[in-house]
Amino acid sequence: MKIEPFKLERYFVPYEFTAKYLLSSSDCDGLSQKELVVTADRETRVLWDNLTLGYTESAGNPYLRKEIAGLYKNIDPGQVLVVTPEEGILIAMSTMLNKGDHMICTFPGYQSLYETAKSKECEVTFWQPDEATGWRFDPAFLEKQIKKNTKLLVINFPHNPTGFLPSKKEFEQTMAVAKAHKLKVFSDEMYWLLEYDPQNRLPAACEVYDQAVSLFGMSKTFGMAGVRIGWLVTQDQETFQNCATFKDYTTICSSAPSEILSIIALRAKDVIIQRHLERIRRNLKVLDGFFDRHQDQFVWTRPRAGTIGLVRLKGEVDSLAFCQDVIDKTGIMLLPSTVYDFGNQHFRIGFGRDNMPEVVGKFEEYLEVISKPSLNR
Repeated sequence: MKIEPFKLERYFVPYEFTAKYLLSSSDCDGLSQKELVVTADRETRVLWDNLTLGYTESAGNPYLRKEIAGLYKNIDPGQVLVVTPEEGILIAMSTMLNKGDHMICTFPGYQSLYETAKSKECEVTFWQPDEATGWRFDPAFLEKQIKKNTKLLVINFPHNPTGFLPSKKEFEQTMAVAKAHKLKVFSDEMYWLLEYDPQNRLPAACEVYDQAVSLFGMSKTFGMAGVRIGWLVTQDQETFQNCATFKDYTTICSSAPSEILSIIALRAKDVIIQRHLERIRRNLKVLDGFFDRHQDQFVWTRPRAGTIGLVRLKGEVDSLAFCQDVIDKTGIMLLPSTVYDFGNQHFRIGFGRDNMPEVVGKFEEYLEVISKPSLNR
């Protein structure tokens, strides 16, 4: 399989662990192992203290699969496959698509959502949002794109990198198109449960359509990217078995300590998620003020969910040059839209971390004092 370099990940390589400040990260602040283990109940504390570092069950620890199933309506543990989140995308795309198939995918987005399909010589149609209407994805677009060989619809809500969340009606319209044309659906839901207003929360695709596969995990919402635990959930047993069989050629099984830590966190989910949401809401207020003061330089479309947003640079400013100038002069990492192959006029900003107000202050100092050389194209 020949696959193109992952532009976002390659951009992160020289900066993610060397930059002084990260203002583009998509995860919430990482939990420490110590503070997490303290929250363990008696059962999970015994699991942790008596853990042996051998192989684990390929589909996932039974206690973990039970906790995951409890997040969803009408899902049982036998419909849950524990994976690394990125691995889950590779497995699903590899098993759900064949050469010559056509798929429709939200765009811009995480590159592996469509790059694996391209590497299999599939035809990909991008479903792009309208920035002028708040980065809205219009469901009416989908019906016009259906072909005889259309097999898969790939969606990502809450959306990376815009933070867009469709209304429940728009989500229903989207799923109705898939059902009407008997398409399979892959739904990247990695920012699920981080809706600023819980009333806007969408159901998981796997709950409402038996041909849908939902991806979720511990990385973003739970602030546990380091455990590398995610999962695929589907009611379709053929798809499930195909994914489980393919996993024998990837990780085979998950990390034993990571699974127990994830069980502990899932049982404490309400406290963990509420803490992250409170931080996100505080940080959004800081960003609202910042962008209000700099309306001459940026267009800020406020996200509806998640930890990231996409900001447009006004004028003829090159986003790649801008982001590189910022990190060179301040140590602040931003993410240019070039890594998404989405033009050169936007950058991604992240607001899931405690030090974001401090970093925004440094960024504002850059705008007002340091950034005098022209960055125009």
